[in-house]
Amino acid sequence: MRLHWLLAGALCAAVSIGGATAGKAQGFPTAPVRMIVTTGAGGAPDVIARIVAEGLGRLWGQQVFVSNHPGAAGSIGMRVAGTSPADGYTLLHALSSSFVALPEIASGYPYDLVRDFVSIGFICEQPMAVAVPASLGINTLAEFIAYVKQRPGAVNVAVLSRGGIPHLLAEWIKMEAKLDMTSINYPGTPAGLTDVMGGRVQAIIDGLPSLAGAVSGGTLKLIAVGSAQRLPNRPETPTVAETLPGIKRALGWFALMAPPGTPEPVARKISDDLRVVLGQPELVKKFQDIASYTRPMTPVELLAYIREEQQLWKPVIEQVGMKAK
Repeated sequence: MRLHWLLAGALCAAVSIGGATAGKAQGFPTAPVRMIVTTGAGGAPDVIARIVAEGLGRLWGQQVFVSNHPGAAGSIGMRVAGTSPADGYTLLHALSSSFVALPEIASGYPYDLVRDFVSIGFICEQPMAVAVPASLGINTLAEFIAYVKQRPGAVNVAVLSRGGIPHLLAEWIKMEAKLDMTSINYPGTPAGLTDVMGGRVQAIIDGLPSLAGAVSGGTLKLIAVGSAQRLPNRPETPTVAETLPGIKRALGWFALMAPPGTPEPVARKISDDLRVVLGQPELVKKFQDIASYTRPMTPVELLAYIREEQQLWKPVIEQVGMKAK
């Protein structure tokens, strides 16, 4: 009988704790929320994070402030987020490279975002863009491939950071089209654009938002995008897959994660609210204006998508010899 009462008491306590957690989740948040960004202020990840923070802040009636922690391939910011209290009041704005490329190419990379963090939701994707100087007179990816084949070993393409999605796409194009061209890594888009405009580099691959200004200004010709389908606000631009069907997509993307141990009801509340914000027409347009496209997902859908992206890029990483030893 005593055991019966002890078990009943434990069950009641568990129900009480679960109910309290769910109750806290319903009223979440009651204080400001911090969003960790693993890059510096002013870049594309920071801009995206601030748009999301503003939208969530309006919905919640609480400040959501962005805190930048750049360095060490994102691991500094992830350490800050991962060691923060697991109460929903610290969130991590994570980049696709932190999920896909860095764990594969960086020996001893300390984090697995799927294993070490709680999934909240997908924010948006930014298709990679392949562009050439307008003065080159090339209008399509097929024309660029022919141009490279006529000049084996003489064509250079600017990409950002070894192992990033732009670099991996350049290597994938080389593999699929059997091209002899050289990828040159730059620390930032402006340096790459300077060499492209100066004629030292014949093409550049980067996220579309980083190149949109030069494309709109007419100095760059956009010849392909890495989205799975043509973009709704750039229907005239073919996808990479239309010329090279083996390359299904090449996207940079952003997801919201929470520290390990964040209670499921709190994580679910944040995820539901994030999808509400991302579904607002004015926010969808704001993202499209900077060549970013929302794709609301549940936490389960996000985890499945991450695994799919990892499998998509893994053969490319292994083929070009960037696999961590």
